[in-house]
Amino acid sequence: MFRFTTPRASHGPHEGKADCPLSVYDLTVAYHRKPVLWDVSLDFPAGQLIGIVGPNGAGKSTLIKAIMGLIPRASGRVRVFGKPYAQQRHRVGYVPQRESVDWDFPIDALDVVTMGLYGKIGWCLPVRPRHRRQALEALERVGLGEFSDRQISQLSGGQQQRTFLARALVQDADLYLMDEPFAAVDAATEQAIVEILKEMKRGGKTVLVIHHDLQTVAQYFDYVVLLNMRVVASGPVETTFHQENLQKTYGGRLTLLDEATEAIRRREKTL
Repeated sequence: MFRFTTPRASHGPHEGKADCPLSVYDLTVAYHRKPVLWDVSLDFPAGQLIGIVGPNGAGKSTLIKAIMGLIPRASGRVRVFGKPYAQQRHRVGYVPQRESVDWDFPIDALDVVTMGLYGKIGWCLPVRPRHRRQALEALERVGLGEFSDRQISQLSGGQQQRTFLARALVQDADLYLMDEPFAAVDAATEQAIVEILKEMKRGGKTVLVIHHDLQTVAQYFDYVVLLNMRVVASGPVETTFHQENLQKTYGGRLTLLDEATEAIRRREKTL
């Protein structure tokens, strides 16, 4: 495998801390020898709603996939609660992008959610009534109890997104990775998802969300990572999500910057 040689950060994040839900150190990912992520080092705080934002092609989805080992890394290490991801897989829930799912697969919403329990059930063991009850409770939690027997291709985009959120919820993980859960959903569904995320936070969960709407970052998240191949800035929203860092992240994309600036001004007026 091609390996980039990158200088080590002199004050990078602590590696392997058991109380840190996710540590990424010196992570570089390349496609066809072209770097997509470069020397990313981060400690993600526990029990927070964390937004990962940046322009298209910044490597946001690549970061999540590299953390989970879905794509190879050119260099770097990942630790989940102090151990390699493979050893902590059961503690991580994942909500993929809708575009990556085969929605024509002949399966209903309840079966999709039940799949989230396979790690606990065992792949060769039968699904029992109590497991299906757990899955139904998760669907009811996201407001889809009455659609449990609906084939997933017959669900709306927002309902499909909620179904995969329910699948993640039923895992009862400690760390959740969500790849644009608000994409292509209506305003009511977005608010419903936000309320579920806040409930998860109150339950002590750590949630990483790839997000593209700069106007709602300050409203939805406690902590933000600004990413454009490398980490531009990371920290609490109130000290990190400001125009200077956005300019460094997005460059001359003035429309986005203007929208974000207006959102920041509105937030400051309410403080």
